[in-house]
Amino acid sequence: MNCVLELDAVGHVFADGSAGLRDCSLALEPGLRHALLGANGAGKTTLLQHLNGLLQPSTGTLRCDGAPFDYSRRGLAELRRRVGLVFQNPERQLFSAQVDEDVSFGPLNLGLDTATVRARVAAALAAVGLQGFDARAVHHLSFGQKKRVCIAGVLAMEPDVLLLDEPMAGLDAPMQHELALLLERLAARGVTVLLSTHDVDFAYRWADRIHLMAAGSVIASGPAQQVARNDKALRAAGQHAPAALALHSLLAARGVLAHEPAPRSIDALLEALRTHQPQEATL
Repeated sequence: MNCVLELDAVGHVFADGSAGLRDCSLALEPGLRHALLGANGAGKTTLLQHLNGLLQPSTGTLRCDGAPFDYSRRGLAELRRRVGLVFQNPERQLFSAQVDEDVSFGPLNLGLDTATVRARVAAALAAVGLQGFDARAVHHLSFGQKKRVCIAGVLAMEPDVLLLDEPMAGLDAPMQHELALLLERLAARGVTVLLSTHDVDFAYRWADRIHLMAAGSVIASGPAQQVARNDKALRAAGQHAPAALALHSLLAARGVLAHEPAPRSIDALLEALRTHQPQEATL
C-alpha cells in the first residue's frame, strides 16, 4: 500500500545542538488510525511537526505520496492544506477573538468564497459539538472547548491527514469519549489520523497501527495487536502492556478463555467472560 506520508531516516538537531530525532522512520498508510506512543522527551511532538512541515529534517527525507517533499513556499502551503496539526496546548493555536473568526482563518487563506467558508465553519463546529458557538469570545471558553475549536479550525481545511498532539490531555472522561467518536467518524470518511498519546489502553483499543518512540526514533511499528504484544519494545518506549491484553493472557493461561482472539478493551474482555461457557474454568 502506498503511504501518504513517510519519514525516511530523519534526524533533527535544534539550534542549541540537542537532537530531536535520530534516524527516525515512519510510514503512514492512508485512511488508517495511527497512535504514536512514547515517554516524555521521546520526540513525538518533533515528529508531528516534521510531518506538517513546521520543522525541516537536518538529515533524511520527508516523502508525500512517495515523492520527496518540496520545501518551497508553494510546497509548504499545499502540505499544510492536506495535513492538519492540532497542538497539545490550544493557546498555541488560537489567535482570533471570536470562535468563527478563528475557524474561518484557514479556509479564507485558501481563497474560498464567503458562502463556502461559512459552510465549512458550520460543519466543523458541528463536528466537534460546538454548534451555536460562532460568536463566542475565545477567552471565555473552557480548556476543553478551546481544544475543540482548534480541531474545528483544522477540520475546516478538510485535510487528508489529521495530526493531533496529546489530544486527550486536559479533557474529562465525557469529552474524551466525544473526541474518540469524532476521530472514528473522520477515519470512516477516509481521513488518515495520527495522534500521540501516553494512554496505551486507548491506543490498543482505537488504533489500526501503533508506533513506539524512544530517544528520538520510532523503534516499532505495526498492527496494534502485534505491537501491543512486543513487551521489549513497549518497555523501551516507557509503556506497559494494555490492561485488556495482560488480563486476557492471564485468563487464557488458566484456561478461562481461549488464547485467540484477544479482546481490544476491558469492555470486550468482560463481554467475553459473560458469554463464555465455564466448563474449563480453573479460577
